[in-house]
Amino acid sequence: MTDTSERIGFIGVGLMGHGMAKNIIDGGYGLTILGNRNRTPVDDLVSRGATEAKNPAEVGAASDIVFLCLPGSPQIEATIRGENGLRAGLQEGSVVVDCSTADPTSTTALAAELAQDGITLVDAPLSRTPKEAWEGTLDTMIGAPEAVLDRIRPVVDCWAGKIVHIGDVGDGHRMKLLNNFISLGYAAIYSEALALSEKVGISAERFHNVIGGGRMDCGFYQTFMECVVGGNREAHKFTLTNALKDLRYLESMADNAGLVNPLGNASKNSFAAAVAGGANGPEDYVPHLAGHVAKQNGL
Repeated sequence: MTDTSERIGFIGVGLMGHGMAKNIIDGGYGLTILGNRNRTPVDDLVSRGATEAKNPAEVGAASDIVFLCLPGSPQIEATIRGENGLRAGLQEGSVVVDCSTADPTSTTALAAELAQDGITLVDAPLSRTPKEAWEGTLDTMIGAPEAVLDRIRPVVDCWAGKIVHIGDVGDGHRMKLLNNFISLGYAAIYSEALALSEKVGISAERFHNVIGGGRMDCGFYQTFMECVVGGNREAHKFTLTNALKDLRYLESMADNAGLVNPLGNASKNSFAAAVAGGANGPEDYVPHLAGHVAKQNGL
């Protein structure tokens, strides 16, 4: 029987975090969450038994393990540091599990800072979509010492279907950037191929009839084309601005490693052009890149 005596905190109950937090409650854990400008997920979680805190320090004081699911490193750093930051409330022996996609350099620096107070930070970024977050079947790649992983695993099991122990702190975020390089690189290639296909007189539907079900098909392609061909604009709810942020982090990681990464830069520039062209809203998702590339080409 799972021990649910650990007190859990959750900061970042957005597209992914809402479902994750819901599944932690369903797993029998007491949960403290931070309020959000979007009241819908907060009110839902409170109705399920969560307690709402006013600031990160309050979440830390009420929790033994705190999960973060935030847009990027600037938000993570601001949440942890500061007068009412998470660090101010956490007790020695606490664990912070960062499920965001972040800059590994920032991650390792924050881990070193928190270690001074006897607090452990580990990274557990996510793969898949809000649908799987709600169903409790996300993938996660965790950078953590073995003993810490054993401690947090029962809670992670509430929302994850696949857990990979990728290495030590920072390795989760490094692997997540590599994962997103591949997926977002696919998105850039699909978008340009579809634009060229249209230019030479082959519709997206005919294109899909060839690629779908063939050797070039994959799960990411299916959700991408569910939007482009199927008309489901919410098939893959990951914003273009977040995608661009991740590819910028990838570029920084490559620079720090001394790697020439022309394909990473090309993918980043495809997203940068779309965002600069106005695709920067909260409902501008990755498959919508195809429409922006088409527009750039007069289609």
